[in-house]
Amino acid sequence: MDMEGFGPENLIGAPPIMPWPKFADWIGMGDEPRVVESWIQRGYLPTKKIGKRQMVNVALLVRQLLEEE
Repeated sequence: MDMEGFGPENLIGAPPIMPWPKFADWIGMGDEPRVVESWIQRGYLPTKKIGKRQMVNVALLVRQLLEEE
């Protein structure tokens, strides 16, 4: 997954979890939401299923990104 130019600072103010389509909008991929869905299916983004909804675990993603720095 190409995360160049993307880091935890892009997620400041984000809720701890959010629906993946809203996450796609949040990171500027709203015009290509299926790419984000593909990242989820491949396990590139941490998720949490709540009911029928697949949510991106933004809090865990931020922690992972900070650990990589």
